[in-house]
Amino acid sequence: MSSAANQSRYQVRFDWGVAGANAIAPGAHIVVWVDALPDDSTDPLAIAHEGAIVTGSTGSRAAVAQWILDRQVELGDRAYVAVVAAGTPNGRFSVEDLVAAGAVIDALADVGLDYTSPEAAAAAGAFAGLRNAGSHVLTASVSGQELLESSGPAAVDAARAAAATAEFAVLREFSRP
Repeated sequence: MSSAANQSRYQVRFDWGVAGANAIAPGAHIVVWVDALPDDSTDPLAIAHEGAIVTGSTGSRAAVAQWILDRQVELGDRAYVAVVAAGTPNGRFSVEDLVAAGAVIDALADVGLDYTSPEAAAAAGAFAGLRNAGSHVLTASVSGQELLESSGPAAVDAARAAAATAEFAVLREFSRP
């Protein structure tokens, strides 16, 4: 069922957490799950979505966008994409996920998938404004500081390295409708 919350009129959509993903996934071919400081408390495969689910980050943004563009070519039609910022385990806002999701959305626009919802455009704007401060945002954010306090500098360094890598995971494969 289509509703305003689906952002279904847009090719690229954006929302938060599993509940947000479930709102914007209907009609999408691909869900991109963005969790800049993964804590394994949320499984993106819990999203009620039959299509592809991939991970995304600031470092993998170009690779993810190219992968999605390749799926669009396979479809022979417009691919609809739901970009989801994980947020914190207790459902709070996380600036590092907003910026990383915005990076993915920005990269999608770079490859021509640019019919974005206002929510997606705002996330891309956050990335544009903080493009040169990504590492700082990751470590200075509330979640980054909590990780530092609970797990120490090595955990923060590992998260920073993971966010910078071009690698991403395909959690569920794309299938043609």
